[in-house]
Amino acid sequence: MRTLTGARKVVVTALLLTLAGAASLEAAPKPRNVLIVPFAGTDLTRDEQWIGEGVAQSLMLSLVNVPGLVQIDRDRLRQLPQPEAWDEATTLAAARKLAADVALYGEVKRTGADLIVQPRFLELRGDKVDKGSLDTFTVAEGQLLDRVRPLPAAYLKALNASATDAEQARAQKWAAPTAQLKAYELYVRGRQAGYRGTQDGNEAAVEFLSRAIEADPQFVAAQYALGVVHQNLGNRWKAAAQFRASAQLDPTYPEPYKALGDLYLTAPRRLFEEAIKAYTKAIELRPFFAEAHVGLGDALAAKGDIDPAVTAYRKGLDYNPMNAKVHVSLGKIYYSEKGLYYESVTAYKKAIELDPAYLEARTGLAEVYEDKGLYKEAIEEYRKVVDADAKNTGALYNLALVYEKVDPKESISLWERYIALASSLPSEKDWVDVAKLHLKKLKHQQPN
Repeated sequence: MRTLTGARKVVVTALLLTLAGAASLEAAPKPRNVLIVPFAGTDLTRDEQWIGEGVAQSLMLSLVNVPGLVQIDRDRLRQLPQPEAWDEATTLAAARKLAADVALYGEVKRTGADLIVQPRFLELRGDKVDKGSLDTFTVAEGQLLDRVRPLPAAYLKALNASATDAEQARAQKWAAPTAQLKAYELYVRGRQAGYRGTQDGNEAAVEFLSRAIEADPQFVAAQYALGVVHQNLGNRWKAAAQFRASAQLDPTYPEPYKALGDLYLTAPRRLFEEAIKAYTKAIELRPFFAEAHVGLGDALAAKGDIDPAVTAYRKGLDYNPMNAKVHVSLGKIYYSEKGLYYESVTAYKKAIELDPAYLEARTGLAEVYEDKGLYKEAIEEYRKVVDADAKNTGALYNLALVYEKVDPKESISLWERYIALASSLPSEKDWVDVAKLHLKKLKHQQPN
């Protein structure tokens, strides 16, 4: 089996005891999962269609600064059918599918020279749905950023979401992340292109975001977003440069520090100490940054620092109980360190339940099945990974390897497919050499 993710040298007993002890603590208020969708702009011109997304981006940038509101990643929304416009029915359906507690949506209409914005929201409590709306507001030509600045505070009040004065101030600041409307439009268009998740989409996003930065070199969020796109394209050095530029422009912005931690953790030399410092800085700036806590736990676990890693994972779950990454990390620990098959499978399945498109969770589950000799189950999970990501060379390699044990002819086909895909990738050279040996052996064993 080709391991797609490194095992962590962590003693699971300490983790189990610590997590069990957490049950006796006084329960903190349950975080609410928030879905934010583009505001509908069906009567806007083609050139104005970005505005509905622009309102959503303003809310996403601002409300991330409020503890207790956990935003559902836009990539998960992209996995659902995309309506022409997000109205009440489609927003509610998506909210239920993604287990949201709150959904923010609305409309943008043109009336003469002005825009009219109608913010709305849904609160889901089991089968019960409470519908609400905020006061409409008018946006004169060129005044979008000024008019959306108070919107996060209005939503917080309507949702009865607590926030300190400092958190309110940060939310208001990030609701209008640039003073240049054209730069903001380019930023929004860049984010829209990146959400497509394709090579063409990412390349278009680079173009839009680069132009946004040209229009406003101080645009912190655009610098960071460009780094994310470069990272998605595999340009690690360019991504790191953009993250550092974002952090230099605003040292209080935690996102680039967390992103740098991810780069350090996945670097060929596994720069654990640098990753720990970056994650720690992100948490210092935003103590409830669940993803940074998870990253810190992964870095500490990789080093073998048991108790600090446990603490980091616990905090990640405290701030975001729906975090699938924590359950994947636990799945790895349970099986690789203690051989706890049932607990490992349960953790991976929980991650998949929370995010069915989280391929690392399916890969981890498949690896456990394969190691236990449950080849049918392993094939099923590897297939789902390959079907979702045809260029996932690791899953394709493992799928070919498992098929050797149950269907050598199918394995030959998969090895040929893997070699064709991976031969041009320098990072796959050694694996391709091994694959060719497997293919040669299998063909030799087949009857003429």
